[in-house]
Amino acid sequence: MTAISIGTPGTSHATRVLLLGAGELGKEVVIELQRFGVEVIACDRYAGAPAMQVAHRSHVIDMLDRAALRAVIERERPQLIVPEIEAIATAELVALEAEGWTVIPTAEAARLTMDREAIRRVAAEELGLPTARYRFADTFAELSSAADALGWPVVVKPIMSSSGKGQSVARTPDDLAATWQYAQTGGRTGAGRVIVEAFVAFDSEVTMLTVRSASGTAFCDPVGHRQVGGDYVESWQPHPMTAGQLARAQDIARRITERLGGRGIFGVELFLLPGDEVVFSEVSPRPHDTGLVTLATQPWSEFALHARAILGLPITAIRRHAAGASVALRAEAALASPVLDGLADAYAIPDVDVRWFGKPSAGPRRRLGVVLATADSSDAALARAKAAAAKLQLRDA
Repeated sequence: MTAISIGTPGTSHATRVLLLGAGELGKEVVIELQRFGVEVIACDRYAGAPAMQVAHRSHVIDMLDRAALRAVIERERPQLIVPEIEAIATAELVALEAEGWTVIPTAEAARLTMDREAIRRVAAEELGLPTARYRFADTFAELSSAADALGWPVVVKPIMSSSGKGQSVARTPDDLAATWQYAQTGGRTGAGRVIVEAFVAFDSEVTMLTVRSASGTAFCDPVGHRQVGGDYVESWQPHPMTAGQLARAQDIARRITERLGGRGIFGVELFLLPGDEVVFSEVSPRPHDTGLVTLATQPWSEFALHARAILGLPITAIRRHAAGASVALRAEAALASPVLDGLADAYAIPDVDVRWFGKPSAGPRRRLGVVLATADSSDAALARAKAAAAKLQLRDA
């Protein structure tokens, strides 16, 4: 893997990176890339997205439209194409990569991880990784049959979605109609096939942030997290694990990321069960929302690590300088023009930081910012972050 030479932004020899998806995670990647003098172009389906606010320029396109996606890539001619979300015309990325364009980490990784069926079959059937028992369903009748076969409760997810959209738990047959309807309306690409999983009675959930760089594969300390409705609401680092759990978690993360290939950071989600058992859940081939905590805990956050890895630079060590936590700031209702109040009160609490993403509007449950905190332990940091978050108010302008 050869490191990319860095040119001067705005010139004919600029090093250009095209970001597909311009949310809050992409915003941090843009900032890190610009520290190296990289010229960054951000794309999303709406204007004023967070990463657009810090990129050199931006485009508003439907990234599921193959022609529109190709047109912006051929216009900008980036050295690197970096997907930041799942909802992209991945077949076009595969075609572009075959023509010589570089997709991070690979076009195949983007294609597989957009499709829950594809990545689950790779993990469970090809690699033999431990996963929840699962089936697929195209109709409500098939969902009912799958749930009866797997046993109650079951988790129902759209094949193509992210951040918990369309995901819910059916605890009894009476819940199935609502879970089916939510899956049909909440997916990234509309109604369709779902994955039905047997509910895993886990002790905790962790994200193994796994970096593939010129130096090989390396891991951040495990990140624990709590989800509501499949969406992250708080995370902490480090999460306590036994030596056996950590070894198993790293092995699973190494195997799935080696299969996906390429370079960059991957968020590998895992369930921890009694008896040191570790079960694979999902993988994202990009910075992970639970990894926002690394903005407080590591000298090089997950975003800094991603930037270095995709530029072909070696990463010889990943260090954590503090225990920390993050708490998401989420809209309770639709906000046409969000405003954040209470910052002075939040910052009166020591060792906290607030990141406001600057999203132009929000629907219910949408993440608009994050509170970060450090302390002597993860538990203390989480308590501090929650206390600071309680001082903040979201409202409409």
